[in-house]
Amino acid sequence: MTRAIITVVGKDTVGIIAKVCTYLADKNINILDISQTIVQEFFNMMMIVDMSKCTSPFNTVADELAEVGTRTGVQVKCQLEDIFSKMHRI
Repeated sequence: MTRAIITVVGKDTVGIIAKVCTYLADKNINILDISQTIVQEFFNMMMIVDMSKCTSPFNTVADELAEVGTRTGVQVKCQLEDIFSKMHRI
């Protein structure tokens, strides 16, 4: 299984989850776990996804998700789980 971590941060607006999840579904990326919260007017979401059946290369997905975020007014980052874990291990 190829797992990735997707984070979404920004000012809360209608449709953030819908836009990100629609993109993932279109690419055949399965959401394994999701957590989201809103603190005052700020939105924060973290997802663990399975990319093993994805129809595009990882770098393309990461770039396109960043573009989805730009169009939505939030920041979206996608990292492979291995890299994410190594970056946050101390």
